[in-house]
Amino acid sequence: MRIGIIGGGAAGMAAAYELSLRGHSCQVFEIAPFLGGQASTFMIGNSPLERGYHHLFRSDQSMIDLMSELEIQDKLQWIDSNVGYFSSDRLWPFTSPFDLLKFKPLSFFDRVRLGITTLKLQRMKSWEDLESITAVEWLVKNLGERIYTIIFEPILRGKFGKYYDQITMAWLWNKFALRTASRGKGLLGRFKEQLGYPLGSFDVIFDSLKTKIQEAGGEVHTRSRIEKIRVVQNKATGLDISLENGKSEFREYDAILSTTPSYVFTQLVDGLSKEYVSKLTDKSYLSAVLVILVLDRPLMPHYWVYVGDRNMPFLGIIEHTNLIDSTNYGDQHIVYLTNYLEKEDRLYKLDSEQLLAEYLPHLKSINHDFNESWVLDYHLHKVDAAQPIVTINYRDKIPPHRTTIKGLYLANTTQIYPEDRGTNYSVRMGREVAGMIDSDFE
Repeated sequence: MRIGIIGGGAAGMAAAYELSLRGHSCQVFEIAPFLGGQASTFMIGNSPLERGYHHLFRSDQSMIDLMSELEIQDKLQWIDSNVGYFSSDRLWPFTSPFDLLKFKPLSFFDRVRLGITTLKLQRMKSWEDLESITAVEWLVKNLGERIYTIIFEPILRGKFGKYYDQITMAWLWNKFALRTASRGKGLLGRFKEQLGYPLGSFDVIFDSLKTKIQEAGGEVHTRSRIEKIRVVQNKATGLDISLENGKSEFREYDAILSTTPSYVFTQLVDGLSKEYVSKLTDKSYLSAVLVILVLDRPLMPHYWVYVGDRNMPFLGIIEHTNLIDSTNYGDQHIVYLTNYLEKEDRLYKLDSEQLLAEYLPHLKSINHDFNESWVLDYHLHKVDAAQPIVTINYRDKIPPHRTTIKGLYLANTTQIYPEDRGTNYSVRMGREVAGMIDSDFE
């Protein structure tokens, strides 16, 4: 079969690879000048770096298996990570139970209560009982108002903005499950979290996928815009494409897979059922806004810091070079300042210089010695449709991968649940939908 795939991110490339393995001819079209989607990179000196921070968890089996199949498993390294939490004008270690016992913004009783409840969540095997209650309701009921206000409300507000009190507890449960799965082995290992990162960046994965697809006779195009998905008698027949060479043409396909955000998909195709369209238009997203600082020295001792002070204008601080050695970036230190925002938000509308002026003064709270002279360079990246809004009973609102048009399929981040969007789940979804397409046309 000839299959057209819209989008060269993790889901689209994984689907094309899987379909190629099954003997089909795939053509991938990516509108950006690069592959990788939310895991795409840009250059810091001579080294590629993700536009948005990325790592793998020990439980990310789909990505681990894919790297083995691509024979690049030797590129994947596992590193002990550590987490901090900024609260009460201080940066607190927040990786192990011992750190929690020293976390003085909470009373001793509250620290113990949080530890016991965290253990309870980590051992909970099923999330179905949690999807009909909001995270706010569950946390306040099980932890109390003070723990919720100090620890979880800033995270939920920072991650989901005005939607924070609508988010299902099933989403938060998955976060705890991931953290547990990434702990090391043995008594001491259980108090350490290990994260994975491919040497050479996530580019090595997408470059390998591209090579495999092309070796199977497929095509991978960047700078190529899909103008329309053509439908005849409720059957997807092909794509109107503006190619990277400036030419526009129609290409015929037996099946089409779109990995675009839902609001883009509805603009590309006519003829979907009203019920299916309502599930697409019901989805809201936030954009990721990332300021990347290149520093001449380290900012902090942690890889990841949650910001529990909502007076700070960002949600998290990720010092990438506390996971991957700074020698990979010319002995420079890489720090992400991350936010999830609506496009109407004041911060979203600021340019890089304006955001820098807004952000930098707050870094003195993280490191009192911080000086703006430490900043060698900076970059701003905005990733739209980065975070779907995962409300209660979300499972009932997910559109099926098989659309109501024959031969037309959808695989995007709104269909990943209860897990949060990520490269591992996008790869898993892409390969699963590829299997679905293959079986439908046997």
